[in-house]
Amino acid sequence: MSSENSSADDARQVWDVVVVGAGPAGASAAYAAAVAGRRVLLLEKAELPRYKTCGGGIIGPSRDTLPPGFELPLRDRVHAVTFSNNGRFTRTRRSRQMLFGLINRPEFDLQLVEHAQKAGAELRTGATVSRVEQHGSAVPDRRTVAVVLQGGETVLARAVVGADGSASRIGAHVGVKLDQVDLGLEAEIPVPEPVAEDWRGRVLIDWGPIPGSYGWVFPKGDTLTVGVISARGEGAATKRYLEDFIARLGLAGFEPSVSSGHLTRCRADDSPLSRGRVLVCGDAAGLLEPWTREGISFALRSGRLAGEWAVRISEAHDAVDARKQALNYAFAVKAGLGVEMSVGKRMLAVFERRPGLFHAALTGFRPAWKAFKEITQGSTSLGELVRSHPLAHRALGAMDRRSEPSAPSEPSEPPTPSTGEETGA
Repeated sequence: MSSENSSADDARQVWDVVVVGAGPAGASAAYAAAVAGRRVLLLEKAELPRYKTCGGGIIGPSRDTLPPGFELPLRDRVHAVTFSNNGRFTRTRRSRQMLFGLINRPEFDLQLVEHAQKAGAELRTGATVSRVEQHGSAVPDRRTVAVVLQGGETVLARAVVGADGSASRIGAHVGVKLDQVDLGLEAEIPVPEPVAEDWRGRVLIDWGPIPGSYGWVFPKGDTLTVGVISARGEGAATKRYLEDFIARLGLAGFEPSVSSGHLTRCRADDSPLSRGRVLVCGDAAGLLEPWTREGISFALRSGRLAGEWAVRISEAHDAVDARKQALNYAFAVKAGLGVEMSVGKRMLAVFERRPGLFHAALTGFRPAWKAFKEITQGSTSLGELVRSHPLAHRALGAMDRRSEPSAPSEPSEPPTPSTGEETGA
């Protein structure tokens, strides 16, 4: 860009990239664009730090996408997983190496934003975006997007990244289509030291009574994050599941410091990821793992890609070039995250009908536990596992066939665990 054009841009306050939403996806996008030397504005409607309903598990793919020098604010390091099938057939499996870490989202998100700021991004909180416009009187030329804030103020950008969560206004502008919506309920429960000590280094995953549902306990120092998730439309049953789950764990006598809920939204396969000079990433794009509904790694990875491609879109001099860069972004997302989502959807379809099959595999079949470890530690992904391991490919195909409605819903008792790594819970 010439100095003359730069001066004109400065006079009209045109940012290279405006990112809407300062969660993991938005902060990653802002960091990626700022570290490339672009003028980046990060807009967030809340004041930071702010609470988010989230288990807070940081698996290998999340850790590997963090900015250089990022020190994870870990509350615990997980070396053991207790699995149960709706409270029954409990087994604990252990790993010598850390499986994943646990964080509190307010600390984690704020630290990501601070890294984006250090890279040169400017943060503006208390800024609620009402809409974006790519045509009309608010837009001075075809290379510019107008981001209209509540109250009428307009911010101009060469490219916009929508990372404003699962109820995204930017996603609506792009035309994001959703294929799966789930309800997550969660309680942050402070517990006495003896209870906290019993959970230290260990999480619980419980396959729930509603098709496709599961619950979790994530320890974070003197607080346990306890939650459940299931398909939207089962609100009353999901609430009962959480209440029963907490009671079964012996935690009903402790008062939660926070009780919250949220909807997770998963994109349809043909859902767009861009419109003109506007990209979407993370929850705003409906990017998450469909079976586990894990979203942090998808937010971090898609956010980084969105920031990198937004830089290219900001440099595009016409609609054709901008479209080309947006299509390249979509290709990059689908080639990586899209493959994982496709396998995750198949896994969810089997899991909805055969939760006992998954429980039996993870607690009694060594290759399944090894795959779980490798995925959480980041040495492979669900998509890579199925693509490159013939056994995994055949196993998923067999599970697809066995998940037909005529098959029984679950086995009686899972097989006895077969490795030396696990102990009874």
